[in-house]
Amino acid sequence: MRLDKFLKVSRVIKRRTMAKDVCDEGRAQVNGRPAKAGTELKVGDLVHLDFGTRILAFRVLRLAETVRATDAKTLYEITEDRRVDL
Repeated sequence: MRLDKFLKVSRVIKRRTMAKDVCDEGRAQVNGRPAKAGTELKVGDLVHLDFGTRILAFRVLRLAETVRATDAKTLYEITEDRRVDL
């Protein structure tokens, strides 16, 4: 599954176009490497996102094309979530 689609389906980022922008601006990494929106994710991948004032890292637990909002958090496990002072 593409990184931008996973971010949208898992509701980490609200809209797929916003997810694409984050990826294309170089603020996303998968397994320690810079990732574009089209990067294919696999179960077990570690994703690191830089939102400017927030750093979020999570591990992909499962992939699904669609999920209910209540089940979205079952797709990933957060490993780091911190605020950064600018």
